[in-house]
Amino acid sequence: MKATLVNHVKVRDERGNIVETRMWRVSSTLDKPHGYKYSLVYIVDGVRVIGYDNGESQGDHRHFGDKQQPYIFTTLKQLAGEFLADVETWKKDHPP
Repeated sequence: MKATLVNHVKVRDERGNIVETRMWRVSSTLDKPHGYKYSLVYIVDGVRVIGYDNGESQGDHRHFGDKQQPYIFTTLKQLAGEFLADVETWKKDHPP
């Protein structure tokens, strides 16, 4: 199955930082058993400070600052909600 784009949004927030989400429907594989490939990033001053992705052979995982940890994928809606909640947490912890 060819990857089918489900969602792609790239905007600048009120601080001028980049919020970008990309999600594709793909064939289920060992590293993508749910059938989705995704990349969600929050970029501040040219640096990714938050990211959720499942790059080839890496499985589902989350980046927050300089830490990386496994992420348990359930749905695209929950993924997007948790990502946006992390963005808000980052903003609260790093005032302008």
